[in-house]
Amino acid sequence: MNRQATVGRATFLCSALLWLVAWTSAAQAERVKDIASVAGVRGNQLVGYGLVVGLDGTGDQTTQTPFTVQSIINMLAKFGVTIPPNVNPQLKNVAAVTVTAELPAFSKVGQTIDVTVASIGNSSSLRGGALLMAPLRGADGEVYAMAQGSVVVSGFGVSGKDGSRVSVNVPSGGIVPNGATVEREVTTKFASEAVVMLNLNAPDFTTATRLTTAINKLLGEGSAQALDATSVRIKGPVDATARVAFVSALQEIEVEPGEAAARVIINSRTGTVVIGAHVRVMPAAVAHGSLSVTITERTDVSQPGALATGGTTVTSPRSEISIGQPGDARMFLFSAGVNLEEIVRAVNQVGAAPGDLVAILEALQQAGALRAQLIVI
Repeated sequence: MNRQATVGRATFLCSALLWLVAWTSAAQAERVKDIASVAGVRGNQLVGYGLVVGLDGTGDQTTQTPFTVQSIINMLAKFGVTIPPNVNPQLKNVAAVTVTAELPAFSKVGQTIDVTVASIGNSSSLRGGALLMAPLRGADGEVYAMAQGSVVVSGFGVSGKDGSRVSVNVPSGGIVPNGATVEREVTTKFASEAVVMLNLNAPDFTTATRLTTAINKLLGEGSAQALDATSVRIKGPVDATARVAFVSALQEIEVEPGEAAARVIINSRTGTVVIGAHVRVMPAAVAHGSLSVTITERTDVSQPGALATGGTTVTSPRSEISIGQPGDARMFLFSAGVNLEEIVRAVNQVGAAPGDLVAILEALQQAGALRAQLIVI
């Protein structure tokens, strides 16, 4: 197949994918761009070591951070300045820092990226300082960017002679906007592979199946294949230009994600409770310390009138929850459809501590009454 035929087929596939986007938009679903990423399209972490100069007496104490003085001596030696061996500079306006950045995917030589600097010595503040040229290396040890520029610090600190100190945010770290220039590109296999791999941000078998089905309905059976709960492999064009348009159309497809499993997330330190939509509680009774929680479920029966015609008998569940505390007992009555969210609200109204709430929920789970996964962090 020649290049013209390949591009023509890719153009047809992209047009068909755009039609699929319009067809699935009525389902009020989410775009693939928001729930999945393209395999191989990722950022790369960079790290380096540098010096921040020009500080207002808030630099490293050189008697406790000898590596700062050693770095200054080595730097000056490169400029032809020799410091005698018996001289130990006492500098107050220099701080040794780590320099970190993330190299975005497909970054080209000459582009700029933001960098973050953080003191690794005992510098109290980097405010007003300037980062000297520092190479940023990747995991392979190669230099991918060079960083330099004025440090922007959002915090500040003030200290007195008696040892008292007031600080806002963290003044020992800052950023250099557009402070690094890319010197080397990261090679990828995006333009050379015959398939496009989509990785879901939240692994889910249902979402992977729905995405695969939606693509196969348009491109033909076997065009997309779900490898597991995370990855979906799609046959795509090899031509670079057509491949970019193909992936762009794939990312605009809207798919209805599978509903998350029933979970209850509890932060025992802050008392934060997050409850999933599918969490349910079965009939149970729990007593903890001075608190008692009782859950009762009944069934209401509604029958048609004596003179009604065509009516049917309908049953509906009705749940009741009561919470008591000696000395300050309270009772809470809920209508039908009681879920765990109302239980948590009732326990909080009693004034239970986060630890009491966690213990009650754990007891419900151990009794088999909590129909959810309980996660305590």
